[in-house]
Amino acid sequence: MACFLVPTAEAIVTTVAQKVIAKREQPAKEGEMRLSEKLGLLNKLLWGGSALLAFEHVWHGELSPVFPFLTGENVLGEMATNGVAMALLVTAVWGGMLAVMKHFRRETHTDTVLSVHEEERV
Repeated sequence: MACFLVPTAEAIVTTVAQKVIAKREQPAKEGEMRLSEKLGLLNKLLWGGSALLAFEHVWHGELSPVFPFLTGENVLGEMATNGVAMALLVTAVWGGMLAVMKHFRRETHTDTVLSVHEEERV
């Protein structure tokens, strides 16, 4: 019932961090992503997932527009187990995405450098 609140809280924190970092950040080297851009990807995953979960809870009647809003019995337990697990999973997926992007960027850069050096030899 309240599991979407944990990823939402993480999204709020990372959005604020992204804004602060973007103001102080130096331009990135060619072919690299700045930290604020990486956090932007995480924010999109977190906000999108949280919105989808909130909609699903409204759809099933677990959220109501009147007090007490959350209709479940063990709200804190739900947040501590499912909410934290979802937030960690989304963050892990984001880390995996960054690793894959870095790997392919490195391969592309290596191929480009090799082809430039091959042209110089000819």
